[in-house]
Amino acid sequence: MPSYAEDPAWKDVTPLPQNEGPTGVIEIAYTPEFREAMDYLRAVVQMDEKSERVLALTADVIDMNPANYTAWYYRRLVLKELGSDLEAELKLTQEIAEECPKNYQVWHHRRCLVEELGDGKGELAFTDHILELDDDSKNYHAWSHRQWALKAYNVWEGELEFVERKLQEDLRNNSAWNHRYFVVSSTEDVSDAAVGEREIGYAFSWIQKAPNNQSPWNYIHGFVPNGRISLVKGLKGKCRECVEKYPTSAHALAMLCDILEDEGTIESLTEAAEVCDTLMERDSIRKKYWQYKKDGVAKKKAST
Repeated sequence: MPSYAEDPAWKDVTPLPQNEGPTGVIEIAYTPEFREAMDYLRAVVQMDEKSERVLALTADVIDMNPANYTAWYYRRLVLKELGSDLEAELKLTQEIAEECPKNYQVWHHRRCLVEELGDGKGELAFTDHILELDDDSKNYHAWSHRQWALKAYNVWEGELEFVERKLQEDLRNNSAWNHRYFVVSSTEDVSDAAVGEREIGYAFSWIQKAPNNQSPWNYIHGFVPNGRISLVKGLKGKCRECVEKYPTSAHALAMLCDILEDEGTIESLTEAAEVCDTLMERDSIRKKYWQYKKDGVAKKKAST
């Protein structure tokens, strides 16, 4: 890469070194190329210059450090001032996201571009593409960006089918389960008993495939009315069935315990304590937690 100091196109700019103070503490070991590019970037920012050469300079800095917030921010100002082709800029963000899919700055930059364009139609395909990279289907940035696009541009159609596909690929994908709840809660009334019944049934269809998968068990809690899990129709029976059918599933026992405790009768609290004893044996890594839970059940029983 040619030196900016040797480039005639930059001879009118005096680079502005980083001010480390009189005695720099733990100075960062920048490469000479990055240090020089940043010195020139500081100079043009101070001059408030927004030009094609500055746009190229920001690209240079970003290429050396894609997480440089200042370079991204000033690049947006330059793009706007020049009236640049934002569709081409979207392609650039895709190239960088493919190389650095967990870079906060590139995702924020892309969102700003989409907002400026006022069109998020391509963001669902884009996030799907990123989630397929290197089998990283739990990339927080991609899921977060997708949820933003769905809500901002009201493009919900087919989204539950997308979640279904991601769960078929990996039924333990917590991000996909979270996304399903986001979609359902954004498009339907989760307090509606019919919606809750449908979604709980959906969760149990996946529990049958992997009863020790915590994700669908957690998903069920999103449809508990007012925190009263014992009021969910048929849930207690489903849990008992799972305890019988999948004796190694601590999640089934744990949910049964929650239901019994919530019922709050002497009989249910007695059984809840017994379930805690079973959990101390079958889920021994959390033995102390289940003892704590049992102690709480005992206090509630004593005051009943």
